[in-house]
Amino acid sequence: MTIKIVTDSSIQLTTAEQERYDIHIVPLTIQQGAESFVDGQTITRAEFLSRLQSATTEFPTTSQPTVGSFVELYDQLGADGSTILSIHCTGLLSGTIEGAHTAAQQSTSDVHVIDSKEIDRGLAYQVVAAAQDVEAGKTLTEIIAHLNEVRSKTETYVFLDSLDALQRGGRISRMAGLLTKLIKLKVIVRLTDTELEVIAKGRGLKAFTKEINNIREHLATQDVAEIGISHVGITDELSAKIQGTLEQTQPHVPYTVALTSPVIMSHVGLGAFGFFTLRNSITKERLHETFFFCV
Repeated sequence: MTIKIVTDSSIQLTTAEQERYDIHIVPLTIQQGAESFVDGQTITRAEFLSRLQSATTEFPTTSQPTVGSFVELYDQLGADGSTILSIHCTGLLSGTIEGAHTAAQQSTSDVHVIDSKEIDRGLAYQVVAAAQDVEAGKTLTEIIAHLNEVRSKTETYVFLDSLDALQRGGRISRMAGLLTKLIKLKVIVRLTDTELEVIAKGRGLKAFTKEINNIREHLATQDVAEIGISHVGITDELSAKIQGTLEQTQPHVPYTVALTSPVIMSHVGLGAFGFFTLRNSITKERLHETFFFCV
């Protein structure tokens, strides 16, 4: 049985991974004023960042892939009898997974939809693991079990320089313990399985610095396999500072630093950044923490 992997454009894959693995990406759409862009197809991440930096009145909105686009891809990939494994950004914050489930029911192919409960590089950890498992000849049951294991080894942190973008997107109402009038706060948020939880907030960089140092100390106790940093146009200096702080306890693990997707940029806003850790083993505490957003 051949298994083919599908995901969505909120994912953060390296160039090497895109070239190495046969991963099919369903794009989300970004609307800015009268213009519409297909994520990763009609606009690049760098181009979208430039538009976001110059926006003053017409701020972007996003929409999930249509059910029809999912059905078309599923039918095409399964025409040869292949099974489709469709892995997507967290359903708590995204309608994408619902569209995939609906399309799976309508498709003539054998489709299995997985909520990664992750986003960006955290989503990539699962998708790449699935692609590697397919190459290794593992069964669908074995792959899905492996995805659950990878998810339990993943931690994801995001730092919001402003809540303006989240307010425009209507997502502040989902954030437990935060007053909507405090828009100018810098905030660090954790996504649990049931809510968005604010874990730190402040009006300067002290909140960010303190939490980064806390995470650094936490990572010192972990067997870390990889760290990824995704951002919305932060300076090279800040990016190097973040990586340098984490490297104090994790100097030998591989790092991935890149712009996040236009979809995520639209909702977290300029100056936001996140970092993602994948452990080699499961620990009893902080098994799954996520701080990113998807349409």
